[in-house]
Amino acid sequence: MSERDPAAARFAVIQIVRLLGVAFVVTGILVANGNHALPAWLGHILIAVGLADTFIVPKVLARKWRTPK
Repeated sequence: MSERDPAAARFAVIQIVRLLGVAFVVTGILVANGNHALPAWLGHILIAVGLADTFIVPKVLARKWRTPK
């Protein structure tokens, strides 16, 4: 049985986090515009969380998983 490369798994996790962040932003925009039967404030929260998932969380994960010097 071959061992899996931990870098490939970490890369996949970072990409999934980014993709979910974009999905949160799109869903938040739809909710904030009134296209769903949810309150607009929930849409704004989804947009904020999605932006953080797209731009901040991947950098934090990459810094955490960086190879030590």
